[in-house]
Amino acid sequence: MACACHDKSRHTRVVKVGRFAIGGDNPVSVQSMCNTDTRDLKATVDQVRRLEEAGCEIIRVAVPDMEAALNLGRIKSAISIPLVADIHFDWRLALEAVRQGVDKVRINPGNIGDKPKVKEVVTACKAAGVPIRIGVNAGSLKILKEAPLPKWTPYEWAKQMVKEALDEVKLLERLEFRDIVVSLKADDIERTVLANSLFASKSDIPLHLGVTEAGSFLAGTVKSSIGIGLLLAQGIGDTVRVSLTEDPTLQVRAAYEILKSLGLRQYGPDLVSCPTCGRCQVNVGKVIHELEERIYSDRQLRQKSEGLKIAVMGCVVNGPGEARSADFGVAGGKGRGIWIEKGKQIKVIKESEWVNEVIRKIRDSK
Repeated sequence: MACACHDKSRHTRVVKVGRFAIGGDNPVSVQSMCNTDTRDLKATVDQVRRLEEAGCEIIRVAVPDMEAALNLGRIKSAISIPLVADIHFDWRLALEAVRQGVDKVRINPGNIGDKPKVKEVVTACKAAGVPIRIGVNAGSLKILKEAPLPKWTPYEWAKQMVKEALDEVKLLERLEFRDIVVSLKADDIERTVLANSLFASKSDIPLHLGVTEAGSFLAGTVKSSIGIGLLLAQGIGDTVRVSLTEDPTLQVRAAYEILKSLGLRQYGPDLVSCPTCGRCQVNVGKVIHELEERIYSDRQLRQKSEGLKIAVMGCVVNGPGEARSADFGVAGGKGRGIWIEKGKQIKVIKESEWVNEVIRKIRDSK
């Protein structure tokens, strides 16, 4: 489904990451990052497989030391989505990650080291056909090592973030390396949006979007939705990761909900439910939570429900009208509800039967 607000006039170069292509006219892809110890093979692989089931398309893992780097090949052989090595401080870990066969390397120009070290990484990546993400975070800029924390305006922060990203880009491109993705992240919306908008005006390199250290599920999802959504609505952004202090599967779910709300990706149904009020005599919250749990924990069910609009309404004020505009749904009464399909009232069913009826209808659809 195309999004009228997503202007593809920003034509970015295409960068291949495993079987996925980032940039160009390709769909905005969804990424996450494991929070397991990369040295723990079973825990990491188990989590990646859960993330794959949730719809994660590219997965990143931390590489804090050589033991973790040496485990990357085993992890990659056990999963089916592209593997990204997240490297800080020690360029030798990036070299080992490439030897282990990762699909992309993320480096931070603020801490990866001087030009000769970066050159070694670039040479290895070029030989192996491995792209590089230049990840610039507001909190780890190179300039912050040389002076006290500056009293910059948000725009001045954004300019410095873009400068450091472009400096690194120039270094890589002078080495005839163009398989580059850039991310510019801050822990607030304003600097994140300003930095990405400014970079987008200066380069055709694909952008990985995210608000870093966004917070817990509710606060972080709201902050990420606004920041990422503002950029995507301008046609800026080619791949996303929602950073939440939560189970990484919730990062994937939140990312897809952002993309789905903009019409950029499909992910499960459009579930319409009322917030309830004093007129409600059914437990809409219980029904909708159970529906979400069953649909989003089952890949086949989630995929079958894509594009469907399903209404779960609590009373007769707006219920029949909302359910009438949905593919199917229920409008609540007292412990029961009217089942409606394509605008037609079909039957009355008990509240206890709502969830199973919706699931049955999804399974029978298409």
